[in-house]
Amino acid sequence: MFSRLDHVQLAIPSGGEERARAFYVEVLGFEEVEKPPHLAQRGGAWFRSGDVVLHVGVDQHFLPAQKAHPALRCKDYDSALEHIAKRGGSVTPDPVPFEGRPHCYIRDPFGNRIELIG
Repeated sequence: MFSRLDHVQLAIPSGGEERARAFYVEVLGFEEVEKPPHLAQRGGAWFRSGDVVLHVGVDQHFLPAQKAHPALRCKDYDSALEHIAKRGGSVTPDPVPFEGRPHCYIRDPFGNRIELIG
């Protein structure tokens, strides 16, 4: 029925776009993708890294995702964790491998959970 996942959207609080840009571009290495004008008026931002597309959308009743999360496969897991740590990101390793691969959790500036997989 479906061919692939198009994108994942995480919620951010109103006015959080600059903090989101700083985190998703500078810390995680995404590039920002310009939103179409008719959607840009809603706020938020769109990001891409290769085939991975992530949107952040403004939620007036924002609560961070504590359990639900996107899981991102890393091209070079150890380098990714080093890059994140150098930029002030906090990494919480999970000692139980995911399908035989190392993995960990990070939080965006708003507290949303993101899984990284080696």
